Amino acid sequence: MTSTHSRARRAGLAAFVGTTIEWYDFYVYATAAALVFGPLFFPSEDPLAETAAAFATFAIAFLVRPFGGILFGHIGDKLGRRVSLVITLLLMGVATVLVGCLPTYETIGIMAPILLVLLRALQGLAVGGEWGGAVLMSVEHAPEKSKTFYGGFTQLGNPAGALLASGVFAIMTRFGDDFIINGGWRIPFLLSIVLIGVGLWVRYRVEESPVFEQKIEGRQQSMPLAFALRNNWKPILLGIGLLPISTGGYYLATTFATAYATGAPISIDAQVILDAMTIASFIEFVVTLPVAWLGDKWGRKNVMYLGLVTSVLTFAPFMLILPGRVEPLIFLFASLVRIAMSATYAPIAAILAQMFRPQARYTSIALSYGVGAAIWAGFSPWFATQLIAWTGDIWSVIGMFTAMAVLAGICTRLAPQHSDEAPATASFTARTDTTGITRP
Repeated sequence: MTSTHSRARRAGLAAFVGTTIEWYDFYVYATAAALVFGPLFFPSEDPLAETAAAFATFAIAFLVRPFGGILFGHIGDKLGRRVSLVITLLLMGVATVLVGCLPTYETIGIMAPILLVLLRALQGLAVGGEWGGAVLMSVEHAPEKSKTFYGGFTQLGNPAGALLASGVFAIMTRFGDDFIINGGWRIPFLLSIVLIGVGLWVRYRVEESPVFEQKIEGRQQSMPLAFALRNNWKPILLGIGLLPISTGGYYLATTFATAYATGAPISIDAQVILDAMTIASFIEFVVTLPVAWLGDKWGRKNVMYLGLVTSVLTFAPFMLILPGRVEPLIFLFASLVRIAMSATYAPIAAILAQMFRPQARYTSIALSYGVGAAIWAGFSPWFATQLIAWTGDIWSVIGMFTAMAVLAGICTRLAPQHSDEAPATASFTARTDTTGITRP
């Protein structure tokens, strides 16, 4: 057991470091889209149109994520999780650094947004294969009773990456808006080149997943995508339905909230909201692993239900207090909503991983997460911006958020949970289903 936990800790650390770098790259773009990409790459007389256009490029990455899931899921199911994860890290890092080198619309005209969209698509391709592989490396190394906790290491990379991204931009704002708009925005992108080397070194030191090694031993490999679509289509659909708050709700409380708070007519100083988001990211970072640990004690589904309810109860007042521009309340609710959402995000790694049998698991989880993120995270900030434009009322966004939480709760209830320690048949398709157990 000690050896198992030791391997799980190494795999968890590698997943944490890798996903921190990947999400840092991803959130750097998201923050820049909320603050500067509109006027730099999509100049318009209407500031709201600039923001909507910037969020549309933000959504491109989510649209290509399913293709990244298929591509890197195939590599991960056929050649191993580690091979796939090294490639995704390199791809994400190169794309991010190149964004930092792009000329703006003022310099090269229409080619500037076109190149930005292409590089954002490469980011989406990389993260589409990254998350599923990192989850499986951490969860598949873990003993059955600790899968939610070790899966939390992968989820820890999200607030850590967000903390780094918002923290770097928060530092940039202290040099003034002119500094950011005149080239300071490039610095967070270029810093990614340092992080890539660290991530590659850590990932090369981790053994391959034992579940993957057992899966391929003495067995002929099937085509992962064909197997996933033929045998796993129901849990794939449920997995997509699990994710509205864990993905889309998260971007509503961060990216959309940043744009909503700093735009007209609220016009909160960007430094205030970035400081609030940085502190919230740190607090989420602190609570993610304890919440994942509770998932093994209380049941990962029960923690998910708790997170969905409290996310609605904290998101609504967060949106409603922003027009008042009372800074202590902004800092308080920015953190409370992230604590609540950590209960929908920390257990999702283990829930999704255990929804699928080991064969074609990488492809299946990547498809669920990629398509779910494309639908929920890719379009939530854009659609929320449109709702404000159509209705002029933030309650429309709160209503959308609540409906997303209800759907996630229903799909969580219906999600199967399989055991990696159950006996396998020769085809490796029959596994013990633990859906009915009180503590999954």
